[in-house]
Amino acid sequence: MANSPQAKKRARQIERRTEVNKARRSRIRTYLRKVEEAIAGGDQAVAAAALKDVQPEMMRGVSKGVLHKNTASRKMSRLAARVKALA
Repeated sequence: MANSPQAKKRARQIERRTEVNKARRSRIRTYLRKVEEAIAGGDQAVAAAALKDVQPEMMRGVSKGVLHKNTASRKMSRLAARVKALA
């Protein structure tokens, strides 16, 4: 348990940041799920549109520190390859 005032403040700040990061991660996962569903449905136009929507969300996650840059790049690359393969 935090004893010093600074440690108590840091604990409060971490709580707030955790909530924000959790919401951001959830939002990214939602967009990823939309792409996955479009791929499963076999509709390339819908999948391509969903892929365009997920890209800025993932990059925002990278800039905010929720995702690592290489992780986001890897996921985008694999999704793009799967969407392209639908053609």
